Amino acid sequence: MSDHIALVPASNWVELRTTDADWAAADPAVLGTLLTHAHLIRAFEEVVLELAMDGLVHGPAHSAIGQEGGAAGSIVPLTAADQVNGSHRGHHQFLAKALGYLTPNGIDPQAELTPEIDTLLQRTLAEILGLAQGFCSGRGGSMHLRWEEAGALGTNAIVGGGVPLAAGAAWAHKHAGTDAVAVSYFGDGAVNIGSVLETMNLAAAWKLPLCFFIENNGYAVSTTVNEATAEPRLSARGLAFNIPSWKVDGMDPLAVYLAMNEALAHMRAGKGPTVIEADVYRFFHQNGGFPGSAFGYRTREEEQSWRTRDPLELLGTKMQQRGLIDAAGILALRNRIKASMAKAVAALTEADPNGKAGKKRIRPELWPSPDFRNVGVRGDLSELNGARTEEQASFSGKLDTRKFIDVVADVMDRRMSVDPSVVVMGEDVHRLKGGTNGATRGLKDKFPDRTLGTPISENAFVGLGGGMAMDGRFKPVVEFMYPDFMWVAADQVFNQIGKARHMFGGDIEVPLVLRTKVAMGTGYGSQHSMDPAGIFATSPGWRIVAPSTPFDYVGLMNAALALKDPVLVIEHVDLYNASGIAPVEDFDYQIPFGKAAVRRAGAEVTVLTYLSMVAHTLEAVEQTGIDAEVVDLRWLDRASIDWDTIEASIKKTNNVLIVEQGSIGTSYGGWLADEIQRRYFDWLDQPVQRVSGSEASPSISKVLERAAAARTEEVVEGLKQVMRDKGAA
Repeated sequence: MSDHIALVPASNWVELRTTDADWAAADPAVLGTLLTHAHLIRAFEEVVLELAMDGLVHGPAHSAIGQEGGAAGSIVPLTAADQVNGSHRGHHQFLAKALGYLTPNGIDPQAELTPEIDTLLQRTLAEILGLAQGFCSGRGGSMHLRWEEAGALGTNAIVGGGVPLAAGAAWAHKHAGTDAVAVSYFGDGAVNIGSVLETMNLAAAWKLPLCFFIENNGYAVSTTVNEATAEPRLSARGLAFNIPSWKVDGMDPLAVYLAMNEALAHMRAGKGPTVIEADVYRFFHQNGGFPGSAFGYRTREEEQSWRTRDPLELLGTKMQQRGLIDAAGILALRNRIKASMAKAVAALTEADPNGKAGKKRIRPELWPSPDFRNVGVRGDLSELNGARTEEQASFSGKLDTRKFIDVVADVMDRRMSVDPSVVVMGEDVHRLKGGTNGATRGLKDKFPDRTLGTPISENAFVGLGGGMAMDGRFKPVVEFMYPDFMWVAADQVFNQIGKARHMFGGDIEVPLVLRTKVAMGTGYGSQHSMDPAGIFATSPGWRIVAPSTPFDYVGLMNAALALKDPVLVIEHVDLYNASGIAPVEDFDYQIPFGKAAVRRAGAEVTVLTYLSMVAHTLEAVEQTGIDAEVVDLRWLDRASIDWDTIEASIKKTNNVLIVEQGSIGTSYGGWLADEIQRRYFDWLDQPVQRVSGSEASPSISKVLERAAAARTEEVVEGLKQVMRDKGAA
């Protein structure tokens, strides 16, 4: 018979319950602050629901009524340097963190509210209503509340989407040498999402000061925890990653406060992340002012049983028992807060002149201007002012013929040597003599704390990079071994990193570089070969560079690292082992922003291309003898592309051929052709023509792979077709 040895988790998992002794020993100032936070949140949320029921909240109103204890209990122990982010249901956490920032010594429940608190309530309400005076200028609304100064990093509409970003903040705190922590709030519905579990693993492996705070309110909209998982004690997730975990009654704010203090002691001591699960209950439906029972997924009896455990009532009762406040004092507190909220509503709304008696409308002058809609999709480029730019033809430094991949490694070595904020991360970047292709050669030896080999978890580590970038103290350079891996990290890449600047008001910076390589021709098949340019070009927020020469690689990488926007740097395996003219000692210049390079002047047709297809195009032109003007785009995104050079060439040739290697379905050329025809229709002798790969992704078979991708032969045929349609062949 086999032996069975019981295994024990490496970390502790406890349930913390308060005792009468805890309540008797609790600091009166702490209890008063908890009570005030809870009442402020409650009164605020009641007003939000009233306005939502009156049709004045455009979009969802995810009320946190009933869940005040978890937010107040966990945030009151934090310092101003600590940071939080949250989920779509995040008003309570945002308010609690902002209140903590404004009143670091706590709030006396019997004192008048300060003007700063009045302003906080009004600006938060304004944001939820979509108004210009809101914290995100009306763009974020209910689900995207951010006040960086107060340590509120932003709530998030994607379930679990904010968790990797919080890990980036935690990494920055740790590596800046502080004892500050990050707390990421999410619900039971997010516990089973990959980004959360990936981040738990990464945070534990790297011992990041990050608290995973689970608000378990029992329902993901209407789906119960027991329906969604076989382990409804959600804090058990921490044990799989060796993270100490606490389970508490979230309707007991003191229990949450005590658990958070224990978790903070662990994190501030440098021991790594923690998990706190707080059992809470939302008194209303997922969204709006009706109870869940109105939608049939829970009973009135269940709701009433939870209402008897109201955290506000518990706090008030316990404080009265100790003689710290009386019923009249609690009522006075509530009335003061309601008066402040009434002032906020009066400042933001007015009687609707076209409505029924008592009907309100938003004050028209408070809406943001429609002209503001695109402001802040990307930055204003002021960071490039005064930058030294170079082109190969006029470069005065020492040049030599060098292998492309060596130059890739050299420029990153140089940047990390002179800029201690640059951090490189990705799978195997710290091993194999510079990763799978040698691009990070020597970096781990020279910069061991800033060359981070990651687990295979793109969602977590690129999101962590996004959080680092938004923190501002570090500049992450994230490597995706293959661009196809962006799909498993699509939320972080497109919903988070790409949209963050605009979504949170247009004034935050996201200086992140994402490196990846096109691998067509290597036999790695359908899931390791794509060209990502078309996907990123049609996604807001990203800038894209695609260097075709080692000289340009240096300047484009330096520009990417100088920009305060996320930048995709596309490389190609065909170029890695190719050689070209490159600097030997000087790696400090930039390629001029938004400037294409005319690689060959011509009069018959304008060929727009990039990356490895530049060389294929020049080869095809030589073979055909067609007098083509070959433009190496270099900057590919719609905000950076060089329309001046494109326009001058089109007005000379009156014909356009767009050349790319990848699949036509996700191609870059589709949007570019459309834009050219809109801009330059009167200058074109024929529709824009294109060379691209087939619809199918490249296959493992050498024959099928070659058939699926464009190379010199396809460009030859494309050039000939342009000339035939022009009537010149």
